[in-house]
Amino acid sequence: MVSPPFIKVCGQTHAGTVDASLAMGARYVGFIFHEGSPRSITPERAAAISTGTAVRVGVFVRQGVQEILRAVQIARLHFVQLHGAQSMEDADAIGAQKIIRVLWPQRYTEIEALQSDIDAWAPHCAMYLLDAGESPCCGGTGKTLNADRLAQLRFPHPWILAGGLRPENISQLVAACHPDGIDLNSGVEIAPGLKDSLKLLAAVKAL
Repeated sequence: MVSPPFIKVCGQTHAGTVDASLAMGARYVGFIFHEGSPRSITPERAAAISTGTAVRVGVFVRQGVQEILRAVQIARLHFVQLHGAQSMEDADAIGAQKIIRVLWPQRYTEIEALQSDIDAWAPHCAMYLLDAGESPCCGGTGKTLNADRLAQLRFPHPWILAGGLRPENISQLVAACHPDGIDLNSGVEIAPGLKDSLKLLAAVKAL
């Protein structure tokens, strides 16, 4: 029997919804450090939210290495999700073992070009996250990816499926491309940053 993918619940802004996410089986908790996001949080606020034994992930869009490293220390982050134009050199300066590299499949007209970038980033990251859309708009767009297309890819590290995952579609998308993890955000919310316990439970049951 194939184990279900691990769960990352991103865009966290409240201690109560973090607790609910953990109770539903989330192993990763994501905080978005990007002022342009309706789910934005400061490193200081994130530091005040307890996550138990869960893995803490920080999402960064426009920040440079020094600002990212500062946030890592303040918010006690285990992983840095590079959701912007940060370079491989930036990733190495932070530490490749801490990097989740975001890629946007819809940017690529040819699947071979996407595979090439996956391979190129392999020495510079520990995981990948494939998101919907074509720009680093910090997530929560509600759009989904073509899972059948993703099934053609080969990943040298674990990868996370993101983009519009909801209780209604999660089972079909996961079955089509077999990610190692899933990223839940807008599809399990009442409002930006406020997760719905019933939607979280329904998504977990669907997995």
